[in-house]
Amino acid sequence: MLVTNARVLDPDSGVAEPANVRVDGAVITAVGSDVDGPDAVDGEGGLLVPGLIDCHVHVAFPRREPLPRSARVLEAVPVLVGLLNRGITTVRDAWGADAGIRHAVREGWIAGPELLISLRQLSPTGGLGDSWAPDVGQADSFGDPSLPEPGFDGPDEARAAVRRMVRAGADWIKLGASGAMAHLRDRRNVEPTAEEMQAVVDEARRAGRAVLAHAHTASAAAAAAHAGVRSVEHGVFLDDEAASALRRNGCWYVPTLAPIAPEYGEAHRRSLALALEAGVPIAAGSDLAVRPHVDLLTELRLLSEAGLGASGALRAATSEAARLLRLPDRGRIAPGLRADIVLLRDPEIDVRDFASRIRMVWQAGRRVR
Repeated sequence: MLVTNARVLDPDSGVAEPANVRVDGAVITAVGSDVDGPDAVDGEGGLLVPGLIDCHVHVAFPRREPLPRSARVLEAVPVLVGLLNRGITTVRDAWGADAGIRHAVREGWIAGPELLISLRQLSPTGGLGDSWAPDVGQADSFGDPSLPEPGFDGPDEARAAVRRMVRAGADWIKLGASGAMAHLRDRRNVEPTAEEMQAVVDEARRAGRAVLAHAHTASAAAAAAHAGVRSVEHGVFLDDEAASALRRNGCWYVPTLAPIAPEYGEAHRRSLALALEAGVPIAAGSDLAVRPHVDLLTELRLLSEAGLGASGALRAATSEAARLLRLPDRGRIAPGLRADIVLLRDPEIDVRDFASRIRMVWQAGRRVR
């Protein structure tokens, strides 16, 4: 396949230059003005951007109402299709999807972005990953052996929890370093100790995994960064010290602006500004997949408006996201990389009305829209 008459965005420089793109099988083999090949697709003067990468989704998050276990899995099918149609070709699921859903996507049984999974959110007893509900006395709302028990108390149990996730197929380990937004004031969620966090990170590293940490507060974000997590998620209330800790420890920041309540919007945008000023690398994550909620395209607009600009927002969802997730074969349009490509209807580098501008989407060289 050859895509002609289009501009190709380099997300790292923010520059788009006219070029043809040749794809053989699943791989981009040539990019340049003199590139030729069969089966030409006329880009009609549009913009080619790398397939988008969402670093924080929940494609199969359980609903509160009691439903059979299969409902959680089956609900993920239209969610995954919707994401792919909107140009999102890779996602990191941050709690809910299991190895079976990942397998179904890889085998082509269902269409969707390539899935990296974390299964559950690890936490101490009473922490964010503890699904005990005092009003109903329910200890585990999943009740699913493919999503193992995430609770621990003490460093040794923390290591055992990591091993349970690895055994069940986790690509990443998720840690609840702070409580939920709703319980920050009343401190209902127990936070892990520094020793427990370090044990989680060390055991994950021994198993060839990295850790993403849910952390709303500055203290939790800084503690997670010091423990060695690879990314801090949300970080609504960062301060200078926390931003500096992220930078010093080589930690990415995935701010997930879209789902946070408007009353915290100003504080959240200030946290992002502090991270940018400190030189912390930013990767894009939406937190909620399309249900009727938001997705990465909403997050792109909010990142752009909060200081990254359109080019920076696209970089956070392509090349920078690929670096965070250790996926060197994607995130850019260059020879030798996987052919995850989105063709937009005009050449403007703009993230507003992104969905309406999508003409075609290719995933690993196969046209999916």
